[in-house]
Amino acid sequence: MKLYNLNPVSWGRKVLIFFIVSGILIVGLSLFGLILQKTNGNLVSGGFANLLKEGQLVILEGNTLFPISDPSKPEPKVIRKLPVVVTAYSSSPLETDNTPYITAAGTWVRDGVVANNYLPIGTKIKIPELFGDKIFIVEDRMSWKKGNYHIDVWLPSYWEAKNFGAKKTYIEILEG
Repeated sequence: MKLYNLNPVSWGRKVLIFFIVSGILIVGLSLFGLILQKTNGNLVSGGFANLLKEGQLVILEGNTLFPISDPSKPEPKVIRKLPVVVTAYSSSPLETDNTPYITAAGTWVRDGVVANNYLPIGTKIKIPELFGDKIFIVEDRMSWKKGNYHIDVWLPSYWEAKNFGAKKTYIEILEG
């Protein structure tokens, strides 16, 4: 008398199906909990619309939730605008000193780092005409020949930096 099918191929498929279904359920329940939490327990049709009104999440491409700025941390205020020339640099030894991946502030180069001689290290700025609301941090210095009203944006490759060129615009210096 045979009680169970002990065929390993059959069991393998069943285990695989179990894990797939479990994963789908976990993701679905997590999303449901997020919607319920963000709508203060009032889950109604159009729950996603409530999320958009609260400014917590944005729906991208109709099926992806993307968090936006935290309302408990308001955007920093603009305290000054300066006309500047904006160029770009990379961590190429042709463009930097003998430590091309370390900034003057002692940090590693990364997206959002800029070089400037006028502003103190750690100053947050925006370059709205070129980068919208993206916030940059002054963490590097440049040759004194460039002057004070020149911003150098770090880019990951030499060719991206070279193709960026030079652009006249303004920066917004942010509070704090």
